[in-house]
Amino acid sequence: MIPFEKESLDSKSRRALVVHPDMVSLSQSALEHRLDEADGLALAIGLVATASHYFSVRKPKPATLFGSGQVDQIRDMMTEHEATILIVDGSLSAIQQRNLEEKLDVKVIDRTGLILEIFGARAVTAEGRLQVELAHLDYQAGRLVRSWTHLERQRGGFGFLGGPGETQIESDRRMIRDRMGKLRKDLAHLRKTRALHRERRQRAPWPVIALVGYTNAGKSTLFNRLSGADVFAEDLLFATLDPTMREFPLPGYDKAILSDTVGFVSDLPTQLVAAFRATLEEVSAADIVVHVRDISHEASDAQTRDVRKILADLGVSEEAGEGPPVIEAWNKIDKISVDDPQYIRISSRLPENVCAISAETGAGVDALVSRMAKTLSEGYKTEQVMVAASDGKLMAWLHENGRVLSSEQESDNLIVAVEMSPRNWGRYNALH
Repeated sequence: MIPFEKESLDSKSRRALVVHPDMVSLSQSALEHRLDEADGLALAIGLVATASHYFSVRKPKPATLFGSGQVDQIRDMMTEHEATILIVDGSLSAIQQRNLEEKLDVKVIDRTGLILEIFGARAVTAEGRLQVELAHLDYQAGRLVRSWTHLERQRGGFGFLGGPGETQIESDRRMIRDRMGKLRKDLAHLRKTRALHRERRQRAPWPVIALVGYTNAGKSTLFNRLSGADVFAEDLLFATLDPTMREFPLPGYDKAILSDTVGFVSDLPTQLVAAFRATLEEVSAADIVVHVRDISHEASDAQTRDVRKILADLGVSEEAGEGPPVIEAWNKIDKISVDDPQYIRISSRLPENVCAISAETGAGVDALVSRMAKTLSEGYKTEQVMVAASDGKLMAWLHENGRVLSSEQESDNLIVAVEMSPRNWGRYNALH
């Protein structure tokens, strides 16, 4: 395979052709959405999609994915548009990628590789870089096919018997395995640190609100407006990667913690979901999840299904009653004109857990903040519990996680009336 090195790309070699293998007979609008998204992914790492096209692939070819006639058509399109990189908006096996590169004599990168390139360029924190490197090595480990002759050379043996030694490809695989093992240990350590931070936040009386959504839905813009932060927000896919937390004022509370997470995308590589699980676990540990949707996008409903699928994998599902409550923020209403089909939708009576907003202009944001505060207070109930008079640790926990209304001595125990959220009552019952 020809290595993909964006650092070596000049202006001419940044021209790419995007092709989508349609194996499930998507609708015309869905296909156009996929191609537009792939163009955006290419732009995110400085590539220019000079043309994009989809091919119907009823029976994928093991060697090249596309049929021979389609490969010839792709070659002609590469020549016509002077493209030097082929982006396949789908998954390629190592053999398919190598064969396409040999037949077309150009660099070939699939959707997983493209997203990994973006994440590698955007990771800033140590944890983000470790997670990206682990995902990239996991992806690369399956691509150490015998593409280069040097991988077949044997290295000398050692020890008393000597022996044939190991081939270069076996050595490379061993090095990748060793490096992945070290990365997993480092991430396990960071995961423990993150869990301690999360536990410390849970002991504090401040609620945590996590922003989630499809990439480029406007999460970072909303995050900046609510918290007054200056997180990078641009009209690019995966403009931000590393999670960020900031304080922000919330009615009825001293303060709240706002968490901005990585954006989701359809067919998010499994390597990334696995590597970023520690980061994404912040979502399931939040008190409220705010799902930011780009309601002006024609594929908004399809994007929502993708986000809900990933959230369900993380244990956050409204339908199943799992995880914290979810509020939908229908963002970018400022981009919807009166004659837009979505205008009726946002003008009608919205469900109770939905707020129509514009993070850019601030329209509807105050109503969203009020909805957050109301959702946090909904379901609070007061119960009386018996606490041993000597159990200062439990009393401190009740004060930190609820509102102690009264306390009466009865023999060696205290009868305590405390008001708490359903979630904290669940935590209390789990402790006892």
